[in-house]
Amino acid sequence: MGGSRRVRVAENVGRNLDSIREFLTDAGAPELSEGLLDDLFETVIPNLEAFPALGFDFLARRPGSRETAAGADRWRKRLGPGESLREHVFGEYLLLYVAREEELLLLALRHHRQLSFDLRGHW
Repeated sequence: MGGSRRVRVAENVGRNLDSIREFLTDAGAPELSEGLLDDLFETVIPNLEAFPALGFDFLARRPGSRETAAGADRWRKRLGPGESLREHVFGEYLLLYVAREEELLLLALRHHRQLSFDLRGHW
């Protein structure tokens, strides 16, 4: 996948930003979330627009359990031709997105110390 893509941001990403701020505040480090939006909109998104396959293929990982394997199979069935579920790591954060022919759909954002992505009902 190459070339520039339109970027859409799922509502879930806004909730994730609030969750990150809360998580870092609870951890006693609220200042760590400063600059996150600048990094996301000034660096990460332009890089992904130009290089949509920059992130790691999320489904290429070997599942560590039957439950994880079943979940990965469900996601493979949801993705259409030419689509991939990708994870991009930048700084302290992980961004999960779908790369499509014409667009990128940003699904979820987490601080790397938060437990997992919760995608039910977000895509």
